[in-house]
Amino acid sequence: MPRYFLFHKPYGVLSQFTPEDGARSLAEFGLPKGVYPAGRLDKDSEGLLLLTDDGPLIERLLNPKSEKPKTYWVLVERVPTEESLQRLRTGLRIEDYQTKPCEAVLLDPQPEVPPREPPVRLRKSVQDVWLQVRIVEGKNRQVRKMTAAIGHPTLRLVRQSMANLRLEGLAPGEWREMGRGDIEF
Repeated sequence: MPRYFLFHKPYGVLSQFTPEDGARSLAEFGLPKGVYPAGRLDKDSEGLLLLTDDGPLIERLLNPKSEKPKTYWVLVERVPTEESLQRLRTGLRIEDYQTKPCEAVLLDPQPEVPPREPPVRLRKSVQDVWLQVRIVEGKNRQVRKMTAAIGHPTLRLVRQSMANLRLEGLAPGEWREMGRGDIEF
């Protein structure tokens, strides 16, 4: 029987079970043997990670043709204008590709997010704000590259959801088992 687990990946942890270059890995969180991440979050990103031993489900979830939405809360430097947010929404050129249209909004009110170690550097003269960005693709560091392209570098990135799966109720480093019926496509 395939197994499915939702995990809140903390900052600084690799999305793999083998430590590398002194970085922390999934091995330290007591996750069951034989499951693997469905997709990745960079070491400096946080949030929802699905782990499973169901290869066909991983393929369906991650295949670009499936266009499964992924929602991120993104702390950016300075407050973007509506024009800047519209550039994200309509898609923009980053490196050698054009991003697909996405949803991008300034979160109001700003969310309560668990503290991070180390904390994001705060400056008294610059206001940082949380955006919600929902994409249907998942290129390497895509959201970070998109916010940088509009002049608002990402300071912190927390994946909130993938398809119908939600991070809610999991503190950083916590995980819970779920059933296949809980995953909708």
